[in-house]
Order: sequence, then structure tokens, then C-alpha cells
Amino acid sequence: MPKYFFTAKSQKGDNYSDSREAKDEQDLARILRQEGYILISVGKEESKKKSGFGSWRSIFSFGGVSLEDKLMLTRNLKVMVSAGISIPRALKTLAEQSKSKKFKKALIEISERIVKGENFSDSLASHPAIFSQLFCSMVKVGEESGTLEKNLDILAKQMERDHALKSKIKEAMVYPAVIITAMIGIGIMMLIVVVPKLAKTFEELQAELPITTKIVIGSGTFLAEKWYLVVAILFFCFGFFRAILKTKKGKEKVDTLVLKLPVISPIIKKTNAAHTIRTLSSLISAGVPLVRSLEIISATMGNFHYQEALAAAIEKVKKGEKLSAALAPYQNLYPLTVIQMIEVGEETGETSGILEKLGDFYEEEISQATKNLTAVIEPVLMLIVGGVVGFFAISIIQPMYSMLSSIE
Repeated sequence: MPKYFFTAKSQKGDNYSDSREAKDEQDLARILRQEGYILISVGKEESKKKSGFGSWRSIFSFGGVSLEDKLMLTRNLKVMVSAGISIPRALKTLAEQSKSKKFKKALIEISERIVKGENFSDSLASHPAIFSQLFCSMVKVGEESGTLEKNLDILAKQMERDHALKSKIKEAMVYPAVIITAMIGIGIMMLIVVVPKLAKTFEELQAELPITTKIVIGSGTFLAEKWYLVVAILFFCFGFFRAILKTKKGKEKVDTLVLKLPVISPIIKKTNAAHTIRTLSSLISAGVPLVRSLEIISATMGNFHYQEALAAAIEKVKKGEKLSAALAPYQNLYPLTVIQMIEVGEETGETSGILEKLGDFYEEEISQATKNLTAVIEPVLMLIVGGVVGFFAISIIQPMYSMLSSIE
């Protein structure tokens, strides 16, 4: 039988390196599991002697890493770990299956770091643009407690729910986005192609034009002759807005405005509440301490006010205050139901389970709210489209009608 050099972890999180004979890697993993160890890295005696300068790969990365890619990694890694396959081998196998060059490169680098003796969680943390604090912390706790398989399962479920929630919101936005894009595209084509020809006709006939027609003709002429200025202005506005969002004051103002919008505000609040509840439930069930869990959630919140609320809550919890009491002053952000259910969880010791059920409730609420949003947006869009078409029609037909009247 071949001899393997390996590194494993005990249930207490201690590293254990040795060599042993086994039929194959799966057989070695099975033997170690019976002894209370989890296989981390493995290599044959021959391969270790011939390692030389080591393997290298030249991979150019283009594009980002989607949530779907990370979800597939977590699902498959959980299955492979439960089957006794070493993490470096599992990562290299999954890297070969990945279509993202950036993700493939990252997985191979992580695999090589683990083989050199680095912890899985520390290797993941070397790629913060791909793996969040949430991901790394849950893996770290799984390594230390010997529950990596369980924590990967919790992570996969968390990402599945995040993906489902984002998909619902995107679906609600597709219809208005298509209508608005089509309306703008058709409007620009009318202004550039049709309006200049009508302007020449009106000029030849020396017709007196109403103010609306002059506005339409002036806009069409400007777009046709100085379109590059419009493009430059749009790029400037986009860059200026992004620059504002990068400042603390600007982000605060924008996030305050978002939370006051009549139709959007309820969805934003429910989405942030659901994200907080669901992530907190996952982290607590994975064994992450409460303060660390809140710090991770605060870092992942997109809205300034939610970040500030959680930062203040963290300081109170550190001083011994209960989380429900720490969040009580922020009922404008977190509904009273959330605070009350957290309080019940603290009293019963079932915080994780209660938050999971509450997360399901709020995700259903968001689903219903996005459907209602679509129902509200449809008639509003029809009114906007009708108004724009009416304005164009009146602006073009009115001078024609005036000319015909004068001829008669």
C-alpha cells in the first residue's frame, strides 16, 4: 500500500501531521475520522520527494465572482468533505469545474496555501474580494470545533436564501427597467432622426412654432449635433454620484433619502431586517460569538443607518446589555416584532431557531412587497409613457394643424 504524508485537525482544533499507509486518500480519511481527526492535506511519499520547486500556474483573471459560483463551491465542498476527500484536493477539483478564471485562480492559491500548512479560514481570508467575513468566520469556527461540514451546510443555506431574495427583487425591477430603457431609446431616435426633418419642413414653410415644438426641435438639434456633450455630462454625473457615495456624509444623505421614499422604503427596511435576522441566526448556530456576529453583520450592511445602529448595539452588548434592549432605540429601522422575538430567544435560549423562522416570515413579506411594487409601477409607467407620447404628438401636430388652418 502507498504511504501518505498528511495533516489533520482534531475536534479541539489541534494540528496533527504524520505519515501512514492506506489504500487511497478516501481510506486514509476514513481511518482518521474513526480516530477523531479531519483530513486537511495529503500527499504521497513519492510526490513529496519529487516536489522540487513546486507546481505553478499562470492564470489571468477577468471579471468578478458571482454568488452562484460561491454557492456551488460551498454545496460541493460540503459533500466532498463529508465523503472524506481532503480540502486541497476538493478545491482543485472544483477549480477545474469553475468557469470564472478569477475564482479558479483563487481556489488553486487557497489549495496551495493549505498544503503548505496554513488554515483553511486564513487561506480564504487572503481573498477578501471573494470570500466575506461571514464566510471566513463560519469556516474558522468549523475548523476549531470540528464542525466544518455542518457549518458549510449552514453557509450554503444562507447563500441560497440570499440568492433567492436578490432574485425576487431583481425580477420586480426587470419590467420597469425594460419599459424605461425602451422609452428613452425610442425618444432619442425620434429626436435625432424624425425631429430634424420636421424642423426643416417647418422652417421652409416659415410656420410660427409653439413653445413645446421649439423645445422638442431644440433638443433634437442639440442631440444630433452635440451628442458627445450629452455623453460627457452623463459620465460626469455618474462619476460625481459615485464620488459622493464614497464619502461618509454623502452616503448618509443618500441612505436617509432612500429610507424616506414612499414605496421603496418598506422594502428596504424589510430587506435589511431579513438580512440581519437570517445572518445572525446562521452565525449563532455555527458557534460564532454574539459580538463577533454583530460585527460581521454590520460590515455587510449596505445602508449607513443600519451600520450605525449595529455599531451602537455592539458597544452596549459588550457592556453586558441584552441585544433586544440594545436594538430597542432603533424601532424606526428594526420592527418591534424583530426586537420582541430576539428577546424571547434570549429568554428561552433558542435565539437561532426563532430568528430562522422570523427570517422566513420577512422573506415572504419581501416577496409580497415586490409583487405589490410591480402592480403599482405598471400604471405609473403607463401614465409616464402616455404623457411623453402625448407631449411629442401635441408638439408635432399643433404647428401642422395651425398651417392647415391658415391655408384654409
